[in-house]
Amino acid sequence: MKITGNFPLLDSIKLPSDLRKLPKERLKPLAKELREFLTHTVSISGGHFSAGLGTVELTVALHYVFDTPRDQLVWDVGHQAYPHKILTGRKERMTTIRTRDGFCPFPNRSKSEYNAFGVGHSSTSISAALGMAIASGLRGEDKHCVAIIGDGSITGGMAFKAMNHAGAIDANLLVILNDNNLSISPNVGPLKNYLTKILSSKIYSSVREKSKKALTSMPSVWELARKTKKHMKGMVVPGTLFKEMGFNYIGPIDGHDLDMLVSTLENLKHISGPRFLHIVTKKGKGYAPAEKDPLAYHGVPAFDPSRDCLPKSAPSPHPTYTQVFGQWLCDMAEQDERLLGITPAMREGSGLVAFSERFPKRYFDVAIAEQHAVTLAAGLACEGGKPVVAIYSTFLQRGYDQLIHDVVLQDLDVLFALDRAGLVGPDGPTHAGSFDYTYMRCLPNMLIMAPADENECRQMLYTGYLHKGPASVRYPRGKGPGVPVDCTMTALPIGKAELRHQGGRIAILAFGSMVTPSVEVGKQLGATVVNMRFVKPLDEALILELAKSHDIIVTVEENVIAGGAGSAVNEFLQAQRIVMPVLNIGLPDAFIEQGTREELLSFCGLDTQGILQSIEQFCA
Repeated sequence: MKITGNFPLLDSIKLPSDLRKLPKERLKPLAKELREFLTHTVSISGGHFSAGLGTVELTVALHYVFDTPRDQLVWDVGHQAYPHKILTGRKERMTTIRTRDGFCPFPNRSKSEYNAFGVGHSSTSISAALGMAIASGLRGEDKHCVAIIGDGSITGGMAFKAMNHAGAIDANLLVILNDNNLSISPNVGPLKNYLTKILSSKIYSSVREKSKKALTSMPSVWELARKTKKHMKGMVVPGTLFKEMGFNYIGPIDGHDLDMLVSTLENLKHISGPRFLHIVTKKGKGYAPAEKDPLAYHGVPAFDPSRDCLPKSAPSPHPTYTQVFGQWLCDMAEQDERLLGITPAMREGSGLVAFSERFPKRYFDVAIAEQHAVTLAAGLACEGGKPVVAIYSTFLQRGYDQLIHDVVLQDLDVLFALDRAGLVGPDGPTHAGSFDYTYMRCLPNMLIMAPADENECRQMLYTGYLHKGPASVRYPRGKGPGVPVDCTMTALPIGKAELRHQGGRIAILAFGSMVTPSVEVGKQLGATVVNMRFVKPLDEALILELAKSHDIIVTVEENVIAGGAGSAVNEFLQAQRIVMPVLNIGLPDAFIEQGTREELLSFCGLDTQGILQSIEQFCA
């Protein structure tokens, strides 16, 4: 779509080298145009919005001061990098973001030399930038490596491990904390409270005014704070934590003051070793509705920027899988006071808002710390709790060691509700839940369930909750086929599948989200269709029966074929010395780029037409 509007300064910027030719007094007008351009394009395409609005001045200052792409900027996690995309030669295609064959929403090294590091999950920027700084130093290169991390991302333990390492080796690294007091969900924990306490204090206001003058000659804010020591009872200056880790701490400074940002960054260029710049920004800056409600405007559909509200989606008679989980969690909590809900900073996305409000003492948001979420659940289970970990499939990968050693090895009662399983759509391969059948199926003691519809999701959650040992229920993003949800909770028999359509010759074993399209295919082909329900344990008795009465077995799953549910069927048949044609249909051995979920299912051959075509070709 052609981008319209009056952006004379921005139109003159093809690459950051053009930006660096501007006189400093033109930077503020450029930032104004950049913010207006971002609002205009995201209103057309949808996408991540309020985070980018908050980093406009920072992005302009970074590309003005540093010699990008030789100097490397590493963004964490990517929500805040839309202005970066606009200034690095990609503004004409911004309206294609998150669409099939369009722009990837997150930084991707293969898409631009200005994307120093690929990123989709958070808390990785400091480790990556540190690695770059070490490698550059070993080659004798004089270049700058900068990690830009949000205050939500810095709650991840990986960020602190990287800072501890950087300080220990005196690495030439600049870390910029973009402190906006928000990530996706409201930030939690003492670090968030610690920063908020400082920023709201009179001491901070005094130090900040003094730092504006002092930063021109670059003493540390710590030195200024030291002079006000007698006023600091009961409070810790924000630089203490980072100073003790070996960083030269500067800040906090106003992240929307371009003059201040540019002068500070220019001074920091001439200081070696680990440096930590703390800037304060406002998520949604410059667009009033986003400033008022930055959470609502974090990720947006196409909208009318002249209106002060986002468009409301048409009401649906059917809940999403996430809503089914959220309702079940509250209902189950009413019945059993042992239930404890855990999320790694995804309260809204995982459907825990109502639970957090109704059962605040039993709700735990551990911030962006998936490893801790899993082991916390293990500890709770050791003391008789019944923890439910609500987590995206792609994020559980970050807690895999803890899943194995802390939960599964000890056979603890922990239920994992795996949202966003399979293809997620516009967020692309970093957020796709393509591998959970594979990485969970190899673990002893693990119960793995996949609902075919909304009601089965509720009943499986109940089944997993009652199960003695680790259990998981994995379900896709969005809505199911529209099956009414029964308020009654009934445990399903473990490892028992359900016959959905009786046919002959071909038996289709469908898992989870693939049951509905497989039933359609089965009707067209006259094939038997089974809702397998369980990936582990399989319904081995039924598979043996089908192998004897059918000529061909087909497995269908929204998971990679390698090591997935179909592989489990293959292994069982081989162990039984049954030799027969078996077709495994699933996600290909590739990372699938962004698009709508429907587009991606069609591309991977996992819609009705694709499944039908694969079976017909196999049988030809």
